[in-house]
Amino acid sequence: MIIKDAKVLLNGGLQHVNIAIEDGKIVNVAKVGARISSGAEVIDAHGALTLPGVIDAHVHFRDPGLTHKEDWYTGSCAAAAGGVTTVIDQPNTAPPTLDKRSFNLKLKSAKRRSIIDFGINGGGIPSANLPELWGLGVTAFGEIFMADGDLSVSESELADLLRSIGELGGVASIHAENGELCNHFTEELRRIRRPETYSRARPNICEAIAVEQVLEMQEELPVPVRIHICHLSTREGIGVVRRMKYGKKEVPFTCEVAPHHLFLDHKDWARLGTFGKMNPPLRKRCMQHLWNALNDGTIDIMASDHAPHTEEEKRVEIWDAPAGVPGVETMLPMMLNAVKQNLIPLARVVEAMSATPAQIFGLDDKGQIRQGYDADLILVDTSNIRKITVDQLHSKSGWTPFEGREGIFPELVLSRGEVVYDGEIAGKKGRGRFLRGKGYVGE
Repeated sequence: MIIKDAKVLLNGGLQHVNIAIEDGKIVNVAKVGARISSGAEVIDAHGALTLPGVIDAHVHFRDPGLTHKEDWYTGSCAAAAGGVTTVIDQPNTAPPTLDKRSFNLKLKSAKRRSIIDFGINGGGIPSANLPELWGLGVTAFGEIFMADGDLSVSESELADLLRSIGELGGVASIHAENGELCNHFTEELRRIRRPETYSRARPNICEAIAVEQVLEMQEELPVPVRIHICHLSTREGIGVVRRMKYGKKEVPFTCEVAPHHLFLDHKDWARLGTFGKMNPPLRKRCMQHLWNALNDGTIDIMASDHAPHTEEEKRVEIWDAPAGVPGVETMLPMMLNAVKQNLIPLARVVEAMSATPAQIFGLDDKGQIRQGYDADLILVDTSNIRKITVDQLHSKSGWTPFEGREGIFPELVLSRGEVVYDGEIAGKKGRGRFLRGKGYVGE
């Protein structure tokens, strides 16, 4: 296959090239004008912007066990239609991914249903069999919750987990909100039923303290562990990250931001009501700090934290509503529109959504348009800006917090050289490949 006249970001500038693909790999990237071999299938991009497929390192596809919200087919279709060609699924399914049995249950479902490539994270609680999961090929451990529910851990449990993950050579993905503080503020405010109260129940300090705790803990471990902070959402959290990242800290770490914290804030409670409930919550006066940190590299990557729930589940009183919003399909379209609005350079979007996630999570042949890499490609007409409407989206949840916002959606999406989206879902159910983590030794 040849992608003819693709406009690609190379060496700091946009260049028109032909991309040759064989057996799902990019075998050549040549300037337009180079001879095209006879017999090749040719897709003429007509100068369309062509990007590497997005790697979304933080999704909750709810499969197995919670498939009334989402499953590997609907989730992967939503991803593909939004330009995401690789996802990493989190362990809080039913059952949670804690051992060989639960891992294989999820893997079986993903192999049967996913139309795109995927990694699977292992759970990070004391009862999880970390060495077994690592040998089965999990991408990372987490998200590890410092607050909330059955998969949350205490400070001492977290220290033990980080030590074990470090000994394995793994990555620990951390949901950094201090559980004790969250519980304290929640109990004080529980009698108030206005949705916006939820932001006050998990104030900025809960995140900042948790980020500092886990990064200081990382420094004290005998064996270094790679830490990844999920969905950073506050200016205070950014302040801790900047101080640690550019100060005296010796052990490196990475962090991500989610689209709902870049594009939504406390003002959206009035529109969304309980549909705006998420963890960390909608913030006040933090949005610009997050954009600045993403632009200057303090925040390493972007990930959707796609966490779908049904409308029926969300349409209840604020303290009973589940936390989480869908976002895997709308993330890249909104970011491409942000490029159009001069909020962020295109090169930084590609770096934060493709190249750097691949580096952090060990996806060696993903995230770049280069010879030898997987032919995961997105073709975009940057003039085609449209309103986001739920009837055009693919998640089973059936709603979006970004209704009415503008986005630039892909025209064509290829995964390993196969068209998976061309205005309609074109990928076959079950064609997605499991991306084995660095610890894989076989079943």
